[in-house]
Amino acid sequence: MTARAREGAAEQALPEQGRRPGEAAPPFAHLSLELGHFYPSDLRAGPARLREQFDRVAPWAEAARRACAAQVSPAARISTCVLIDDHAARRTAPSEVLPKLLAVAADAGLDIDYLARESACARAGAVRPARLVEARLAPSLAAGPDGSRPAPRVNGWLSNGERSPAAGAPGGGPLWRPPREREGHRHSVFVDIELWSERSGGRAWSCSFLAAVWQLLRLGLLRDRSRAVLEAVPATGEFPDSWRDLPPLIRIRPEAEPFTAYRTCSVLPSGFLPVEHAVKVVLDHWAPPPEALAQLAAHAAHEGRTLPAEVAHRVDYVFYGPS
Repeated sequence: MTARAREGAAEQALPEQGRRPGEAAPPFAHLSLELGHFYPSDLRAGPARLREQFDRVAPWAEAARRACAAQVSPAARISTCVLIDDHAARRTAPSEVLPKLLAVAADAGLDIDYLARESACARAGAVRPARLVEARLAPSLAAGPDGSRPAPRVNGWLSNGERSPAAGAPGGGPLWRPPREREGHRHSVFVDIELWSERSGGRAWSCSFLAAVWQLLRLGLLRDRSRAVLEAVPATGEFPDSWRDLPPLIRIRPEAEPFTAYRTCSVLPSGFLPVEHAVKVVLDHWAPPPEALAQLAAHAAHEGRTLPAEVAHRVDYVFYGPS
């Protein structure tokens, strides 16, 4: 979160420890461990392709578990999840592909506790999580005083610094200066991120923005009128034929630890690295609801834990390359 976003949250922070009367408080695991983000091509490729990916994930997932146990305790609460890109999965049926996905994961030694639809990051019933995140985006500190860089909510773009000027110098001579990363280390890594695009059919959220929403859902920081956005629906043993009939979030294992967690770790192919870099930038520009911050801090303090003040610092990754 930016300095400006932190200031806004601090001004509204709740002094009390705990939740407000009548507010539903989601329980928290110590770690939410993501075991994969699957596209339609992954699901259609069959069990062999899925098994190859889960075999790559398994040792890194075990390492993340050991690291959490070392930091917290051997009894650390860890839940696992996978995200399914159901936007383009219309040619596949959940009833056909999801049992295979769960079976292959179990055969690779990975138990999946929760399964979520990526479209739920945009809309989950009557709630629109992406809109909740958009509403709390802080203006970029790189926005020029002349309004040359609009706020992200205006144009749908976000940056981690200041880009090179497009205009020439007075008198027609060239004027160039390099882009500059905010709070960079000696040398800049500058990025411009498209959060959404407007189309005739409505707004299309970018993968980067939905991935940021996904992280915030797992961290339990999104609220809709002081309530958690996603409620896990217990699996019935059967999946529907249509993705639209699949609940946004399903608890596969009855004994699973809570979906929301103090911290997250995602084990992903290295091709996701650019998207997840963008996620960190979005989280740096997002002002969390102060009541949610206070609630998590109170829960963690009750267990003798202290959470990082920066939301982005609660998110970890393991990226693995091709075999």
